[in-house]
Amino acid sequence: MQRFQHLKKFMSKIIIEPGRTEKNYWADLWRYRELFIILSWRDLSVRYKQTIIGILWAILRPFLTMVVFTVIFSRIAKLPSDGNAPYALMVFAAMLPWSLFANSLAESSNSLIDNTNLISKVYFPRLIIPAATLITALVDFLISFVILVAMMIYYQFMPGWQIVLIPFFIILALMASLGPGLWITALNVKYRDFRYVIPFLVQCGLYVSPVGFSSNVVPDKWRLLYSLNPMVGVIDGFRWCILGGNSPIYLPGFFLSLAIIASFLWLGVSRFRKMEKTFTDII
Repeated sequence: MQRFQHLKKFMSKIIIEPGRTEKNYWADLWRYRELFIILSWRDLSVRYKQTIIGILWAILRPFLTMVVFTVIFSRIAKLPSDGNAPYALMVFAAMLPWSLFANSLAESSNSLIDNTNLISKVYFPRLIIPAATLITALVDFLISFVILVAMMIYYQFMPGWQIVLIPFFIILALMASLGPGLWITALNVKYRDFRYVIPFLVQCGLYVSPVGFSSNVVPDKWRLLYSLNPMVGVIDGFRWCILGGNSPIYLPGFFLSLAIIASFLWLGVSRFRKMEKTFTDII
């Protein structure tokens, strides 16, 4: 309740200034940083409200998916792991960045629709709303990371120096979701069908991305084409941070994934900014 009172107090200070330039817009992202914090905290506070086990869902969902994938791909399909790494550890090391991407994409895609009252009443950079949803997904990721640490202790698996690069791949996963998320949430304002399409696409992406299996099982002649999926580079990089030499990065594919993520991010921001002026009229 105190947070929502703070939100009202903060919004009462906002001055509507029509016709702001592009330069002022980007300066406003910093100016309205307090609103970003408030929206992030609000999303976190209602995330698991009125659920029986609450925040434990952040652990159970990726863990149970890991168990299912390990049984299907390792025990039934007999696919190999990366090097000497336990198969379950290899899967969970991929499940974490995928869950971060999927949750961020899902939350950001519906963010404008979920904040229609706020958008229709006051001026602020609308980009803050989808960006704030990334914090909720990041907190879920950090909670689930505890399970990964516990698994490494259980399997007596010691990561190498590469683990210090994990923050880079966390940011990369967030950027991979933010680009498409910005474009989709802008389209979602006018075409509400997208909110039903995204869960289906995310579910399909889970099976075509190297989550339940190693990307090394993909034939060499298809590896570069396979890397057109930007999450391939993110997942492979995250696995490399955890598993070290057991899971080397395919560098041509990784750089291709980086280029695609950067392209989608630029495209998402540009399309969002172009459509932003019409949000109030449509909503």
